[in-house]
Amino acid sequence: MKRVAIQGGLGAYHEIAARDYFRGEELEIVPCHTFRDIFMEADRDPALIGVMAIENTIAGSLLSNHDLLKQHSLQIAGEYKLRITHTLSALPGTTISELREVMSHPMALMQCEAFLDGLPGVKLVEHDDTALAAREIRERELPATATICSSLAAEMYGLEILASGIETNKRNFTRFFILARGEMLREVQQLNHINKSSLVFVLPHNQGSLSKVLSVLSFYGINLTRIQSLPIIGREWEYQFYIDLTFDDYQRYRQSLDAITPLISKLKVLGEYREEQNAGEKESQKNHSI
Repeated sequence: MKRVAIQGGLGAYHEIAARDYFRGEELEIVPCHTFRDIFMEADRDPALIGVMAIENTIAGSLLSNHDLLKQHSLQIAGEYKLRITHTLSALPGTTISELREVMSHPMALMQCEAFLDGLPGVKLVEHDDTALAAREIRERELPATATICSSLAAEMYGLEILASGIETNKRNFTRFFILARGEMLREVQQLNHINKSSLVFVLPHNQGSLSKVLSVLSFYGINLTRIQSLPIIGREWEYQFYIDLTFDDYQRYRQSLDAITPLISKLKVLGEYREEQNAGEKESQKNHSI
């Protein structure tokens, strides 16, 4: 059995991503209150696997999670892209016309803004987590209160789904990293054909420093799929860069890292893994909710 740490409560989108990625395997889900707690839990159990959201097609990158990867020893062993479908759920017997409050994570509330605009007089209440909001409604038996959550969370906590697919943008996807280290890292990597990596490095504050790095990568046939810059605290106007690369030839990829090393500093390979196919092409996206 694999122990998998997720951010959020049982039934959260992270759990759905974990169960989809390790489909058919027996998992023990370890809920964590924050993303940092995933790394703290991994310090106590070297065999622990982490699942952590890194970006969303609507909200963009989760910048603080990039720093967590840089600071800790967990490495990226894989990625998973999940189609996000929200439900409006409440205690059984509740009707939409009876609702007085809808509580959920602020991101979920934002993603369902158009639907919520059609509920005049209903108060929106922010919560730490979609699944935990569902649990609170059940445990406290809150009347006239609904949550925006996954269908899994609604089922898990005995709520009735009042409406499905209420997200405004139907092209709403979240990309998750599968994190591991040591023997577990190698076990997960062995299941995949490695053709992608994530790196972080610092560039000198010189004109054209980034373009030189990109030119070298292009020469070796390496494709840059994402770049994210973050300021370096205490060093004004200097930045560290997080990039994702894809490649067909692993040896050429490793040669490209050797080639850019003189141009950069503090290079860290955050992980080497298999690129997940475009989320819109996956059969597994059907009716999944976060």
